[in-house]
Amino acid sequence: MRFLEYNGYTGTIEYSHEDGLLFGKVLGINGLISYEGDTGKALEDDFKTAIDDYLSTCKENDMQPEKPFKGSFNVRIPTDLHRKAALLALEEKVSLNVIVADSIRSRVEKYPGV
Repeated sequence: MRFLEYNGYTGTIEYSHEDGLLFGKVLGINGLISYEGDTGKALEDDFKTAIDDYLSTCKENDMQPEKPFKGSFNVRIPTDLHRKAALLALEEKVSLNVIVADSIRSRVEKYPGV
């Protein structure tokens, strides 16, 4: 899947066969920012306009815009895997966060388009 990027925000690119339209939503935030277009260029333009409108609305209302992908999230893993990762972190004298980040990094690096 390809993504749109603008001003620190990432959005999806999807297609509605029923409507004959491209559409998407911004990822990594709790709020809903959506956009659409009948061509790739129109979709990208509406994506940028939606982000600009969101940021402008936040500024007008004296609100902090949500920052996508803050670098913090909860992960649920099996108890035994948690124990093994914690023990590995102790043995390597690093934090469990380092173990998790290194593991994710090694997986993500296999997909340079992401």
